[in-house]
Amino acid sequence: QVQLVESGGGLVQPGGSLKLSCAASGSAVNIAIMNWYRQAPGKQRELVAGITNRGSTNYADSVKGRFTISRGNAMVYLQMNSLNAEDTAVYYCNANFGGLQSYWGQGTQVTVSS
Repeated sequence: QVQLVESGGGLVQPGGSLKLSCAASGSAVNIAIMNWYRQAPGKQRELVAGITNRGSTNYADSVKGRFTISRGNAMVYLQMNSLNAEDTAVYYCNANFGGLQSYWGQGTQVTVSS
């Protein structure tokens, strides 16, 4: 069993920055592919960024150059810069074990507004 707890969301002005954190605990989290997803109102949940246990990363085109995912010590982070209104969503941490099992956190709200 894997437990994921996100933190760091909040209200930020356009152009601002936030850093999300995900505390991961449980069996074999160190080998999981860790992802950040987001879901905006009325939209489907989408993959924002992912990182393997070896540090390989991938990003959605909409966040490339602005967001950075990192991991270490059972934590996963998402540094978000140059935020805009389209980044407003609930952000979820996800642990994926090669498609066999997938675990989700409860989500943290990010609101970008002036």
